Order: sequence, then C-alpha cells, then structure tokens
Amino acid sequence: MALKPNEQIIVSAATATAVYAIFQLNAPNLADVKASAPGGAASVNTHKSVKTAVWTSAIFVSGLAVLARDPAIFIVGGLLTSVEGWKYYHANAVDQATGAVIAPGAAATGQPSPTLNGGS
Repeated sequence: MALKPNEQIIVSAATATAVYAIFQLNAPNLADVKASAPGGAASVNTHKSVKTAVWTSAIFVSGLAVLARDPAIFIVGGLLTSVEGWKYYHANAVDQATGAVIAPGAAATGQPSPTLNGGS
C-alpha cells in the first residue's frame, strides 16, 4: 500500500534532507572542491569521498522506498542524489583557470600522474 499524497510529500522532503546531510557529512565543502586544482591525489580523494556519499545516499533512498513501498520517495531521493553527485564530480573535474575537464588521477597537463600509474 502506497503512502497518501500528503505523506509522500513529508517523507520525500525528509529523504531529500537526509541525502543532503549525507553529502555534507561525507564530501568536502563544494567551494573548496571548486577552488582546488583538478587531477592529482587530492582530486582522487575528493572523488572517493563523493563516491561514498553517492553510494550511501543510494542505499538509504532505496531502503526507505522499499520500506514505504512508494515510488515518489525513490524518484525524489534518486534525483537529488544524482544532482548532488554531479555537482561535486563536475567541480572536481573542471580546471577553473582554463575551463578544461581533467579526469581524476590525471595531472593538470592532461598527462597521467606518475604516482598513480606506477611510472617514474
């Protein structure tokens, strides 16, 4: 049995708040991510932190949606998880000086980092 419409709104809002809180606790400050240089070890650590927040949020949202047997919770929670994850991944990958996208683990010059690939 699904929730009533007014209950859907309340539980969906609580789910969105919980997802936002998970990102605040697990991921670094978004302003710091935007200000940092992409690539390198710090970027990889940020990527791992955001990945942890995304997985934690996805598990929380899925579990709550299954318990409540309501798709609205899954839709709202999944959408917010996707948006929050994208914001952090984008901020972590874009060089603010050039606007170029640099993959996590790659040096700012676009070349792979020697420490991450085992090179010299």
